[in-house]
Amino acid sequence: MTKVFVAGHNGMVGSAICRQLAADDSVEVITASRQALDLLSQSDVARFFDEHKFDQVYLAAAKVGGIWANNEYPAEFIYQNLTIQNNVIHSAYQSGVKKLLFLGSSCIYPKLAEQPMQESALLTGVLEPTNEPYAIAKIAGIKMCESYNRQYGVDYRSVMPTNLYGENDNFHPENSHVIPALMRRFHEAKLAGDAEVVVWGTGKPMREFLHVDDMAAASVFVMNADVETYQANTETMLSHLNVGTGEDCTIAEMALTMAEVVGFEGEVVFDSTKPDGTPRKLMDVSKLNALGWKHSISLKEGLTMTYEWFLQHQDDFRG
Repeated sequence: MTKVFVAGHNGMVGSAICRQLAADDSVEVITASRQALDLLSQSDVARFFDEHKFDQVYLAAAKVGGIWANNEYPAEFIYQNLTIQNNVIHSAYQSGVKKLLFLGSSCIYPKLAEQPMQESALLTGVLEPTNEPYAIAKIAGIKMCESYNRQYGVDYRSVMPTNLYGENDNFHPENSHVIPALMRRFHEAKLAGDAEVVVWGTGKPMREFLHVDDMAAASVFVMNADVETYQANTETMLSHLNVGTGEDCTIAEMALTMAEVVGFEGEVVFDSTKPDGTPRKLMDVSKLNALGWKHSISLKEGLTMTYEWFLQHQDDFRG
């Protein structure tokens, strides 16, 4: 029996990893609520790891938020994320954990990184200013895993996901990302019988979207890929891996697909007076594909799955 700790099990990615692991009878999944384990406390985390002696750790716990939150609370974003990473990674090493997977973010890459973004783009340019503290914390997590591999001979790997969506996403009207925000807006417009839904920007920017169940499947795959294959496809055990579809679409294409999935029959209008943001953000996933993993959930299928989940939980998002 493989004893596995999933840090951040209540979040969108952590909960998806737990669902993925639950299908494997050879795995015992351990989780801990915030009340039971304060990941910001070095002594509490050390004690927890010493008590359980895990075989594997998925580090999906993080302080996350949108542009507004990153701008308002930069100190909290860099302090809390660095502290969580330091405590979990170091306690994993001290308690004898040989395999760990650190989950980062595509925001680690330079603001003007060449598209599609390759793993080698890391630390080659200036970061997006609005989420720089968060990105720097995630970069530190990658480098911490690399350093422990080099010095202590452990097997701590890192994965960098593209834009994620799906079950347990944040559907808050102001603080959510583009897919949950639009899904809620289209749903409420359908119920109200509105003639149109306005989407910010021209609709022309290109974005890549990955369903969280695919992200969980990729995480488990990367964690358990044998060392020789992993090294051969990442050039070195020190490398991180991008996780995505390797495919993108315009915001307009996504919005029209969303309207179809939700059943909104009005007009989708694009407000070109509002900002578009970065023209394109696409991950190069050739290394992960060469390793043997590829996404399986299409955008329309993923949006349909997400909307079905939203309908079952919409009372939780009122207000």
